[in-house]
Amino acid sequence: MAATGPSGTFLTILVVLVIVAAGAGAGVLYFFNHPKLPSTPTTVAIGDNVTVNYIGLFASGPQAGKVFDTSIKSVAQNNVTWPKSLEYTPRNASGYTPLPVHVGARAPKSGYEVNGVTYSTVVPGFWQGLVGLAVNQTRTTTFAASLGYGPLNNSCIKSAPLVQTLPVIVTYTPSGFAKANSGVTAAKGVTFKDPTYGWTDVVVSANATAVAVAREPVVGQTVTPFGWSILVRNVSSRVITLQSQLTPASVGSVLGNIANTTVCSSTKFLVWSVDLDAGTFTMNYNREVVGESLTFIVTIVTIVPP
Repeated sequence: MAATGPSGTFLTILVVLVIVAAGAGAGVLYFFNHPKLPSTPTTVAIGDNVTVNYIGLFASGPQAGKVFDTSIKSVAQNNVTWPKSLEYTPRNASGYTPLPVHVGARAPKSGYEVNGVTYSTVVPGFWQGLVGLAVNQTRTTTFAASLGYGPLNNSCIKSAPLVQTLPVIVTYTPSGFAKANSGVTAAKGVTFKDPTYGWTDVVVSANATAVAVAREPVVGQTVTPFGWSILVRNVSSRVITLQSQLTPASVGSVLGNIANTTVCSSTKFLVWSVDLDAGTFTMNYNREVVGESLTFIVTIVTIVPP
């Protein structure tokens, strides 16, 4: 016949009394079902999903020490303690929240979704710096471009002369004129502001097939068409000579933008170098984080095991 099992009360605390007669006396052994002892604090392991607050800064290059991204609103608003990089873009007010991150090299393209939150992969140096941290713990980690956004793409770096020339007369088709000078009437004698350089232009002739425009800058005039100052050095009957006012001090402090020129899918570039002796400067169309060592200051907010 099967024995009857212990009652519910005895499942919580089980006491077994064993009396063993042995020589001088008897031994009494008690077994208790103790509550589980507290575990050590949970730390981030590969495969976990976490939310993390962070500050991303350049650790190399002309913008070293500047913030290129952050999830922390107070950091975003403080440009004295935390100066920003040239391509830094502020978020809207509700955008400053901890970043959901999958800790590891692989995740679905769409990320892992847990309880309605999508945890995505980040560059290796970022997630590797999270491993071993506990909730509310902060770490500063610095890593090379190979663990960040990779090396520079040299095809995205272009050179240009500091001194350039433009023709005084430029001829458009009627449709080309309308596209380049929106809202301007293509009629002889019409004057208007040059859409790129800001000086005065005048229509010198116009018919059904062509519109001729004369540019009329003034020698000594300074214009800023691409993000830095350019001096009108000379104007002849045929040619305008322009002198870029870039210097070596401009490196890391000028973000250029030539709207009608696209390189590596971008019209924006960093002024990467200025060689006054050679009379040239270089434009880096890579994203500013590409090719640079980076520093992240990270604080774990939550840990979600896999």
